[in-house]
Amino acid sequence: MIQKYTNFHRIFFLIVDLVLLNALYLIPLLFFEKTPQSDLRDLIILNLSSNIVWLVSSYLLTVYVIYKQVNLRILIRRTILSYLIFAALLSTVIYFANFEYTTYLIAAIVLGFGLVLLVSRLILISYVLYTRSNSKFFRKIIIIGYNETADTLIKSFASSESSLRCLGCFDDIDHSSGSMRLHYLGTIDKSFDFARQNEVAEIYCTLSPEKFPYLYDLAEQAEKEFIRFRFVPDLYQFLNRKAHLDFIDELPVFSLRSEPMNYATAQLKKRFFDIIISSLITVFLLSWLLPILAVIIKIDSKGPVFFKQKRGGQNNKDFLCIKLRTLKQAPTAVGTEIQVKKGDNRLTKVGRVLRKTNLDELPQFFNVLMGNMSVVGARPHMLKHDISFATIEERYTIRMLSKPGVTGWAQINGLRGEIKENIQLKRRVEFDIWYIENWNTWLDLKIIWLTVHKMIIGDKNAY
Repeated sequence: MIQKYTNFHRIFFLIVDLVLLNALYLIPLLFFEKTPQSDLRDLIILNLSSNIVWLVSSYLLTVYVIYKQVNLRILIRRTILSYLIFAALLSTVIYFANFEYTTYLIAAIVLGFGLVLLVSRLILISYVLYTRSNSKFFRKIIIIGYNETADTLIKSFASSESSLRCLGCFDDIDHSSGSMRLHYLGTIDKSFDFARQNEVAEIYCTLSPEKFPYLYDLAEQAEKEFIRFRFVPDLYQFLNRKAHLDFIDELPVFSLRSEPMNYATAQLKKRFFDIIISSLITVFLLSWLLPILAVIIKIDSKGPVFFKQKRGGQNNKDFLCIKLRTLKQAPTAVGTEIQVKKGDNRLTKVGRVLRKTNLDELPQFFNVLMGNMSVVGARPHMLKHDISFATIEERYTIRMLSKPGVTGWAQINGLRGEIKENIQLKRRVEFDIWYIENWNTWLDLKIIWLTVHKMIIGDKNAY
């Protein structure tokens, strides 16, 4: 079953949060009888900035994408992260704008909005917990077909904390002594009467209507009694792996994998996220750290500060990847195409430290700003290695469906550095593909945080 988020929840909570946020800015007007014109102008600018910053942070973290089956942990996590981003961005705006208002008043507004979010989410959580514990909010269902698909369906309902309660299943073959978790209720011809007598809201059918044509008549009969009838196709008859369902108008289309980044809105969101993160790092870190590192690299060894090399990018289109030079200057270009190994004598003294701390990758944020890379994605390899790796692992090129990243899911899981065995390449590809299939902004933030954490504690595979 594909969950759809409700526009009602999205619009309702967005409006409530924005109304309460703007209400906080009425406090200065209520407490002070006469507000100077300059202060009023600053207050209006600050108010508009707060609205824009909150809309941006909540959009990046998809705070208002609330599914019918609310996952409370995800909701809380997204709200907290959005608020932290809101507080950080708003503080930055206030710092550079040099508003006349006191720090105390600004802090009161930021903390006040945090309290607003806390109260509104507690109300939502209380409502969700109440509906999940009260039987009058449960929806009764039955399943037609006693098979593995039905068993999987029940497990999905349980894992998603659904309000659906399955009373059992119907099948023309007696499975009352079966080992699955389903309760056998009888033959299919008895299902409609049972549903009507027990106030069943939905019937899920896991049998093929092509093999059992009378199921269409049963579906029409059920809907006349306002009982929704849903077909659950057994895709494993056609596919031996998890498939992704999409729609072109009303036409269902199956693909081998989900690609959240393939949608225009998702690409815009990820690009905006990349620009924000890269700009912050460029302004607050690279602006002063790169000149220092450049001087150290020049003192340590002869050669250029930056190392540029063609790497495989999105859809296998190569680009010029920028790094800080960590190897001794090679007499020919061939020397730079050999993968760095542990204890490699080509490494400079400074280069060992740079690679150990990942500081050599910092110039790649310029690649991100240019659009060649993303902050998070599969790490780019040398063109020579792309060719050889593709012959070893048949799914290797799938990782190139998205832009390469400065850091990635495989890297923070220890899959970086020299590839000595084919299994290492296989696992790296698996992690990169998993990222493509499960991308969201929260996952990007998690990977960035874990990358910083590994930089601090060290990574044994970094050399």
